[in-house]
Amino acid sequence: MPKSDNQKLKILYILDYLQKNSHREHPVRAAELIAMLESEHDISCDRKTIYSDIAALQDYGVDIVSLPGKNGGYYIASRNFELPELKLLIDAVQSSRFLTEKKSRELIGKLCSQCSVHDARLMRRDVLVSGRVKSMNETIYYNVDAIQEAIAQNRQITFRYFDWDLGGKRKYRERDYQASPYGLCQDNENCYLLAHSPRHGVTSYRVDRMTDIRLTEEARTPCPELTGKALVEHANRLFQMYSGEETTVKLRFHRSLINVVVDRFGRDILLIPDDETHFVFTVNVAVSPMFLSWVIGFGSKARILYPQSVIDQCTQLCREAMEQYQAN
Repeated sequence: MPKSDNQKLKILYILDYLQKNSHREHPVRAAELIAMLESEHDISCDRKTIYSDIAALQDYGVDIVSLPGKNGGYYIASRNFELPELKLLIDAVQSSRFLTEKKSRELIGKLCSQCSVHDARLMRRDVLVSGRVKSMNETIYYNVDAIQEAIAQNRQITFRYFDWDLGGKRKYRERDYQASPYGLCQDNENCYLLAHSPRHGVTSYRVDRMTDIRLTEEARTPCPELTGKALVEHANRLFQMYSGEETTVKLRFHRSLINVVVDRFGRDILLIPDDETHFVFTVNVAVSPMFLSWVIGFGSKARILYPQSVIDQCTQLCREAMEQYQAN
């Protein structure tokens, strides 16, 4: 590239270097910028030119702080993502089981590129990806993209669905699936597709267990239960994305479980004191084995009060579990 063309890019090289290398505790001096431009881009300039370029970047809106004095220099004070925001996003990537280890590392690398090399080095020290239970489906990104495209175009999709066998290998189900996609939801560290199926009605699928997703020419089947605000409400009623008959259930919990209930159902839920140590509340949930197991897991601190049909299901589940152990 001719030197004149390099000169046109000089201010961009300066901005890029500051974004990658400047830090409040490690400001970049004008001499360092001059040396970088000369050695890496064959651009000669003096301090006066650097001062002018920095001023132009500041006028453009880049938050560059100038520190005077012998140990002074320049650093970018605010970026697209602040350090706490990047740490939060990295934590989310680490904990997402539907992302493969490879994709997790790639995403974390991209997030770290949004801060200085000094901060990125510190954040990488705390990143633990190896050894975590992660998805083994490398096509997860393409699955999500295809599903979102189908939703945007109001079209149905076909796909193959698999389970894991005892040898840790995929075992595809015999038939191809067809569904009307309506939304993606993350629950229990996994990503699910909420959709309408011709065979099962409103249902969900693990996105990392879907392959060969294809958009069809058919429009999505209208599904008011998964449209607009109803989509969020439906997802909130599910336990680990297990579907079941939506039922209004009244429960009695020990007061030590208030945080658990609020975390699960939100702060707007009405908690009514029942005595000095218990409270009651009513929720609309999809009654499934996962919901019943959630209640049973709290032992004597949680009890279903109504309706009797749900109490009977819970009793039957407990009885079956006890019989399994009593048989031994």
